[in-house]
Amino acid sequence: MRYGRILKLISVLLLCIITISTAPTHEARAFTNQVIQKGAVGEDVIELQARLQYIGFYTGKIDGVFGWGTYWALRNFQNDFGLKVDGLAGSDTKAKLVSASKYNQQFVKEQINKGRNFTYYGGTALSKQTAPGKAAPTKNTAPKPAAGNTPTGFSQNDIQLMANAVYGEARGEPYEGQVAVAAVILNRVNSASFPNTVSGVIFEPGAFTAVADGQIWLTPNERAKQAVLDAINGWDPSTSALYYFNPDTATSAWIWTRPQIKRIGKHIFCS
Repeated sequence: MRYGRILKLISVLLLCIITISTAPTHEARAFTNQVIQKGAVGEDVIELQARLQYIGFYTGKIDGVFGWGTYWALRNFQNDFGLKVDGLAGSDTKAKLVSASKYNQQFVKEQINKGRNFTYYGGTALSKQTAPGKAAPTKNTAPKPAAGNTPTGFSQNDIQLMANAVYGEARGEPYEGQVAVAAVILNRVNSASFPNTVSGVIFEPGAFTAVADGQIWLTPNERAKQAVLDAINGWDPSTSALYYFNPDTATSAWIWTRPQIKRIGKHIFCS
């Protein structure tokens, strides 16, 4: 009799184990399985933008539309986290985003449904990230790209002058390095420590070698012009640098005291 009860108990336990192991789970999962790319719209893009903004890479509107701002924010994230830099949110990129950020879907969707302008930066209370009826403040705000990769907020003179500076300063550098030089100019424009115009930054005394030696007036090629457009549209390979220098030719002892961020080609970029 006792032996029969034991067998029955074992059978019940086995049934419970099988039931638990085969029961559907309700664990929330991040993103769907699709690769998210420029031109995409919907829930995955909302989550992508929110996560990129949470860690400071995306400064635009969280609207579920994968445009140029999202594209360059994603590329910057991939570059900084050692991923393949292709502007595509595949499985590796999404997994890294999930581990590096947080996503409060309820908060984000609630703000969108209410038509609010809001931000989603990590470390900032949610109550301070909503601004109904007006544009929410963001940090390091850059001009937002327009459709067709045509920048807004800059005059043709600004773009031409930046192209001259990039060509004069970095025409022998890899393309990423040329974009980084253009990004430094924009970072200075957006910094309270520098003039707030492109011409003011470029012609600030002692700021750029190309101005001092006259190479600023060389005719830039199309590559330099495209580097400027890419920087204006949000790509910052310098990772928010304000300075750069060539260690082989630098004569300033001060520049070596600046915190170094990264090296691209012959230039070291600093904060």
